[in-house]
Amino acid sequence: MAPHQELKQRRREDYRYILDYRTRWADNDMYQHMNNSIYNFLYDAVVNAYLIEHCKLNPSSSPQHGVVVHSNNDYFASISFPAVAELALRVNKLGKTSVTYEVALFEKGVPEVRSVGEFIQVFVDRPTGRPAASGMSDEMRKGLERILVTTEPNSKL
Repeated sequence: MAPHQELKQRRREDYRYILDYRTRWADNDMYQHMNNSIYNFLYDAVVNAYLIEHCKLNPSSSPQHGVVVHSNNDYFASISFPAVAELALRVNKLGKTSVTYEVALFEKGVPEVRSVGEFIQVFVDRPTGRPAASGMSDEMRKGLERILVTTEPNSKL
């Protein structure tokens, strides 16, 4: 993952998929900002929304599914109810069975990024729970390649 100061400079244009999330009163903690545990919930949600919409993932019946093996987050500013969060997603690395996502959280109407996280999944075969011997499915790979960032970001989907 990029150094902290580089992540803090991220903009929506650096990502290829954006999903809106209306914060809830229950997302706030006693300090009146979104609790840090909610960020992981949202990162998981944007990744799975993308996989379902663009990679033909069917959570209940696909022969493979992604298992999270690592996640971390850098926080830059808080967000709180009733703000609308914009969850921005890209793929930074694509392996045979693994994918490294970068997820940024923006507040609608605010240019600066609020947080940037890393989320790594390994695709496993459903019956064994082991990394997919043949690698991830072609549909999954093609969908993930659409949001893979190498050097130049392109437009979101």
